[in-house]
Amino acid sequence: MDKVRIETPAIELGQFLKWAGLVETGGHARFVINNGEVSVNGQLETRHGRRLMYGDEVTYAGQQYLIAAEGRDS
Repeated sequence: MDKVRIETPAIELGQFLKWAGLVETGGHARFVINNGEVSVNGQLETRHGRRLMYGDEVTYAGQQYLIAAEGRDS
């Protein structure tokens, strides 16, 4: 599982996919989310505005990503 560090306490799912470099545009993020290609904490997620917090796990394209705080180990 890869850690992706964010600078804020929360981030929207669509923004996270762009921040992590998993998609290039917001439109592409919306497409993969609406298409059922993304899960959060093991649950299929179809809301691009879903707020993610530290400790949440996102799965996309067979890879898992852990939301972590910038400058912290967890």
